[in-house]
Order: sequence, then structure tokens, then C-alpha cells
Amino acid sequence: MAKEVSQGENHVSVKPPPEPSPLRKAKFFKANMRILVTGGAGFIGSHLVDKLMENDKNEVIVVDNYFTGSKDNLKRWIGHPRFELIRHDVTETLLVEVDQIYHLACPASPIFYKYNPVKTIKTNVIGTLNMLGLAKRVGARILLTSTSEVYGDPLVHPQDESYWGNVNPIGVRSCYDEGKRVAETLMFDYHRQHGIEIRIARIFNTYGPRMNIDDGRVVSNFIAQAIRDEPLTVQLPGTQTRSFCYVSDMVDGLIRLMEGDHTGPINIGNPGEFTMLELAETVKELINPEVKITTVENTPDDPRQRKPDITKAKELLGWEPTIKLKEGIPLMEDDFRQRLGIPRKN
Repeated sequence: MAKEVSQGENHVSVKPPPEPSPLRKAKFFKANMRILVTGGAGFIGSHLVDKLMENDKNEVIVVDNYFTGSKDNLKRWIGHPRFELIRHDVTETLLVEVDQIYHLACPASPIFYKYNPVKTIKTNVIGTLNMLGLAKRVGARILLTSTSEVYGDPLVHPQDESYWGNVNPIGVRSCYDEGKRVAETLMFDYHRQHGIEIRIARIFNTYGPRMNIDDGRVVSNFIAQAIRDEPLTVQLPGTQTRSFCYVSDMVDGLIRLMEGDHTGPINIGNPGEFTMLELAETVKELINPEVKITTVENTPDDPRQRKPDITKAKELLGWEPTIKLKEGIPLMEDDFRQRLGIPRKN
């Protein structure tokens, strides 16, 4: 039985987990592990699929509605005998036989999740309910990618998993922040009431190849602007901080959490903290020293600081990030230049 990470009052699952498929107990034939990845055509999801497909004992099913994801991110696997791609919206029920579920489906960039906030909260709530119902029916273990946004504009720094957050419940970002908080609630309620094996990752800002070029997130914005010789637009005051985790480190953390013995929630992120002005200067130095840095008005409810305490990830998962920001940005630049068709200057 999974061990719950202490969150003050310790809860123990009353019911045993549902029985997995009889294939898991077969004596003479070791069946492949069947893994469902929702949102698997997206940025983090597609990198997760790449890693899972490296194991020839994994069969991977991806479901995605392509609102922010793209088939291009998965083109190397289309037609592979251990890979299946389904166009599907998780707010509708899905019946598939699987052993593990990585539930990533949800737009994560403010531009996209604020475009249709009702749809965003439906994805977080109804989508998570549907995936938990599937996990209950087939006896699968399910991992939810929650977010550092559950901490809101934190009054505790850095943020550890015991912090309950400081979130505006009626703001323009609430569809995402509160949606993920409800998703975490549903995960633990299914765990306690039905014995579902759950894992919850609270992921912090992540960057790397395959990010949407104009998705409004700060790293992709700055890199795209620097490549296009446009000014880097820093939202005021510029002293707000974020921590940036390279996508391969993030994927490693998610897989370790899924394969481990702890429910979470566990912070997965890079504790290296940068102000927005520092990030802009770093991108300028690495990509385009000639570009200017300008300031623009900030958006509502933008957190002033964000930094993960990853003590639990280190102790329980043996995980910590290995790629520094100055190493990751050039890798992302190569991907952006290829997609934009803008070569490096001689």
C-alpha cells in the first residue's frame, strides 16, 4: 500500500486498492505494461512518452484533443506497434484497459487556460473524475500533474508540500489554480474511499524543446523574442521570481514518483530562483546580446515569488534536477530556431 506524505493530519487508505488486470499475475507470460498518457501530445506529455517508449516492455496510449498539443510532437512514434494515439477530450468518458495513467491533460499557459476558463475548470474537475473512474474500473495506478499554482501568491518561501497556499478563488487565473486544487481533492477522496493508488506531482515552471512558441510563458516568450530580434518584454516590476526546471529532469521526477511508494503531493521543480529581469539578461547573454529589454504592465494575480522546497523529492524519490538554466536555454533555442526557420547569425 502506498505511503502518504504527511500533510498535517495523516490519513490511511481504508479500502485496499482495486485488483489490477489478471495479466499482471500471469505465471508464464509477462505482459507489457500498458500506460495511458492524457495530454500526451503536449510539451511535457510528449517528452514523457519518449521516455516511456524507450522501455520495450511499455505500451503507450496517448489521448489528446490537440487544443495546445500537436501530433508533430509524437511523429516519431506514430505507426509504432507499441504506440497508440487517440483524439479524445478527457471531459468525456474513456474506456481502455491500462495499468498506469499519467493524467497531464490541461492547458498550462495563462494565454490558453484563460481563453476558455469554464472549459479549463471542466478539464481539471470532470477530466480528473473521468480518469479516476477509469482507474477504479481497471485497477490502474494514476498520477496527476498538479501545479505550483496551488500555492497561489505564496506567503511562505520557499514552498513545501505542507503549505496550503494563498489563492484568489474568483480571479482570472482561478480556473487553473482552483481547478488543480479540486483535482488534488478528488484524487485523495478516491484514494481514501475506493483505495485507488494515486500519485500527485506539484510541478513548477518547466521549459525545453516543443514548448509552444507564443504560449505566453516567460522562457518561451524571451527566447522567441531574442531569436526574432524583438525587445524582451518583462512584466513589471521585474523582481518577481520563478524557478525553472528543464523538461528531461521533470520527466525523470514524474516517472520516479509513479514507480515509487509515496502518494505525494511532492514538489517537482528546480529550486534555482531567478527574477524576471535576471532571466531576461540570461537569455540576452546566451542568444542575442544586441536585443533590448523593455517593461510592460503585469497581469492580474501574478505571483510575486515561486521556489520549490524539494526536500521530499530528494528523500523519497532520490530525485533532484541536474540541468542548469544556462545549459537548458541553448537546447531550447536550437528547437525554436528550427521551427521558426531562423538560423544563427555568423
